[in-house]
Amino acid sequence: MTTRSQTTPWRFFSLPRVSEAVAMEPAWRQQGRGRGRGQEGPGERSRPPQKEREAPGRSKFEEIRKSNQAAAQRLVESRVSASSSDEEEDDEEAKVDHKDGKRGKILESTFTTYTNQTGGDATGLVRTGQYVSDLFQSGALTCLICIGSVKRTQAVWSCSSCFSLFHLPCIQKWARDSVFLVSSVTDEDFGQKQHPWPCPKCRAEYPPSATPNRYMCYCGDQQDPPADPWLSPHSCGSVCQKQLKPSCGHTCLLLCHPGPCPPCPKMVSVSCMCGNAKPLPRRCSNKAWSCQQTCSKLLPCKQHKCTQPCHTECRPCPRASIQRCVCGRQQSERSCASPQWNCDQVCCSLLSCGNHTCEVPCHGGVCPPCPRSVSRTCPCSKTKSSLPCTEEVLPCGDTCDRRLSCGKHTCSMRCHRGSCETCRQEVAKECRCGKYRKFMPCHKEYLCDSKCPKTRSCQRHQCRRKCCPGNCPPCDQSCGRTLGCRNHKCPSGCHPGSCYPCPEAVEVTCSCGSTQLSVPCGRERSTRPPRCKETCRCPPSCHHPCREAHRCHPGPCPPCRLPCLLPLPRCSHSCPPPCHDQVLVRSQQVQLAGPWEQPSEPAFVQKALPCPPCQVPIPTSCFGEHEVSVVPCHRRGRFSCRRPCGRPLTCGNHDCSRECHLVTDGNKVTTSLDGPRETSALITSLSPQCKVCEEGCSKPRPPGCPHPCPRPCHPGNCSACSQMIRQRCHCKISLLYVECTKLTSADQRTKEELSCSNQCPKELSCGHRCKQVCHPGVCEEKCQQKVKLRCPCRRIKKEFLCSLSNQCVVQCVDACRDQQRKVSQVKEAELRAAQEEEQKKLQEELEAFEKRQQRGGRRSKKRGRREEEEEEVEEEARRAGRWWRRCTALLLIPLGGALLAAAYYLLPEA
Repeated sequence: MTTRSQTTPWRFFSLPRVSEAVAMEPAWRQQGRGRGRGQEGPGERSRPPQKEREAPGRSKFEEIRKSNQAAAQRLVESRVSASSSDEEEDDEEAKVDHKDGKRGKILESTFTTYTNQTGGDATGLVRTGQYVSDLFQSGALTCLICIGSVKRTQAVWSCSSCFSLFHLPCIQKWARDSVFLVSSVTDEDFGQKQHPWPCPKCRAEYPPSATPNRYMCYCGDQQDPPADPWLSPHSCGSVCQKQLKPSCGHTCLLLCHPGPCPPCPKMVSVSCMCGNAKPLPRRCSNKAWSCQQTCSKLLPCKQHKCTQPCHTECRPCPRASIQRCVCGRQQSERSCASPQWNCDQVCCSLLSCGNHTCEVPCHGGVCPPCPRSVSRTCPCSKTKSSLPCTEEVLPCGDTCDRRLSCGKHTCSMRCHRGSCETCRQEVAKECRCGKYRKFMPCHKEYLCDSKCPKTRSCQRHQCRRKCCPGNCPPCDQSCGRTLGCRNHKCPSGCHPGSCYPCPEAVEVTCSCGSTQLSVPCGRERSTRPPRCKETCRCPPSCHHPCREAHRCHPGPCPPCRLPCLLPLPRCSHSCPPPCHDQVLVRSQQVQLAGPWEQPSEPAFVQKALPCPPCQVPIPTSCFGEHEVSVVPCHRRGRFSCRRPCGRPLTCGNHDCSRECHLVTDGNKVTTSLDGPRETSALITSLSPQCKVCEEGCSKPRPPGCPHPCPRPCHPGNCSACSQMIRQRCHCKISLLYVECTKLTSADQRTKEELSCSNQCPKELSCGHRCKQVCHPGVCEEKCQQKVKLRCPCRRIKKEFLCSLSNQCVVQCVDACRDQQRKVSQVKEAELRAAQEEEQKKLQEELEAFEKRQQRGGRRSKKRGRREEEEEEVEEEARRAGRWWRRCTALLLIPLGGALLAAAYYLLPEA
């Protein structure tokens, strides 16, 4: 029942993910959603149905098999999607202490450089530490695009604004789809304008050039950072060195880390905000400080001084004073921060013309000139007049001809004052969408009743506005699509493309409700409950009054491991094994008729097992009272220990070898039946008490004698052994035959003298054979063999003992050096002779070629053949001569050199 309740939520959660993945795809990528594309391909329409081609009996079996395979595939996919997080949780539960210690070491190494600057103060690391801790909390980091866990071995991208982690393939696809959907709204700039793409969480916009195409660490210093178990996941382990915000000129001192950089921990010497106090050392992130003295700076009103304590910029003067307006007629008590103000009275000052007054409200400076004193025109602006400002300009009597409000026609009335009337001409007007035309007054707008069939920017709904000119307004409906969490619907207005991830967060609690974990909405089904350090509060399910104390955990409690302690039925002892009230036992399932049938019962069921037999040890003696063994309580009773009887026989050398048996008075013998330590069945027979000895002599032999005594079992000492023993000598080559008695009674010196008298065949370390006679032990390394040593030129040789050859060196003399010099001269002479011979050969070939060139001209065939034959004969003669000269040079020169060398070798020895 436990397994079924756990797998059901997973199955319902994983099945809709297929439709969700299709919904996340843009319209141009979705199969079967494009224009002119049906639900089936052309090949699928023409293919006949499967049921028509197969036999009726076979088709039903195939149908059931495919449905079972599809169900199994769905189950496997749901299991695989959760396998990684499950394995991580299992590993964490098995090694909680080790993980906590390791996590503490990683956090300590990441924050060491910062805490060294702050003297151990970590108050500025709270926010950054939360991001680093979430990396080690299974299920805390979730990719909001695919709603999947972010593992330490996957390539990720971090937003520089909200610091959220996303899978690198997910954010790349998100960026491409976002840019495509925005650019596909209007066809004019499709593929031309560079549209930005937003972060899925914080909506921070990035240009298309910022689309991530490489897996980088948090600080951006290393590409494809390796997964190091002693570093934060996706970190390169180097110092971050990012510019701190707000910018102070310093860089981050932490190791490469997720989340925002902490405040600057550097110490700088700064003055107070008003600049009156002396500079003091302050933390760079909190360097603004107040000396708490009065500012006393003159405010912009030029009347009062600032009374606030030390601050950066003075506020506007908060005091009030009596101030006059701009024209100076009125005065009022107003704030010093706004000294200029205007009253509501009209100026009414006499203008320069002397006939009219100023109609401008309260103002400063000189009044403007009289508006009637400038050149004026009639109402239609055709006739100009220079009348004095006291006279009115009359209409000119001409046609008005001013442009009407329609913008196409002019006024046909005489010149008049005021605005022109509405245009009433009948014109052929085109509707706003351009489909229809109609004669109607010019001032009226013509709107037809046709509704726009175009799709709005959401790519889902039609415009349906009457007489739409083509600029369809944005869709005013709500999106209403189910988000990826499968719990909420999109609250935004109807929009194209994929919906943003669900912004809600869900609290996942442990079994007791004491510990909570906040995860993105939709992950509560696949996220395992957080680890809780509280004690489990589930009531016991066995006969014990309370469970064994253990931590809070998801799922059912582990089996009870307390001792059973129930009284056993056949004795007074209690049951000592662990509690067995609920034990998983494999159920006996009925053989299924085929793959279409499903098992009706689970493979394992919980069942209460009976108490095992009592195993309390009870001391019990055997029949012959040889031992007192411990026997389980349920098998108590006398037994046969299956040892020999051990009583001495009549020979005086051996004991009774029969199996342990019980001896009674007279000739009654009680024996035990075959069976390992069971209750004995007594059999009474009239037989001797112990059998007669029928074995051979088994008395111990002298040390070293391997032969048994040939006599039967007898009293007294055995006779001396007369058998011959074959034994190898010390050199392991010859076989020696020695009498057993002599060999066993010989001392160590006599045994060493047993030798084959041959030379030892062993080789010394120098490679020569040992000169000693066959001997025991290791050969002496003093080789007496003589070896010859030569000088470096190998002309002088001397003999030394092999053991002293490593200490002796033969040096060359002056004669050796003279010989080497003469040999080199001989070689040079040979080289020169060979070069001269080669030069002669080339010269002869050149002369022969020149002769052939000089002969030229046309010759008869016979004459040409004769000349060719003569030339061939001459060429053969020249080749033979050259060959003999070469052989002579090659033989005589080395022979002469050898004779000279031999002479030099023999002269010193003579």
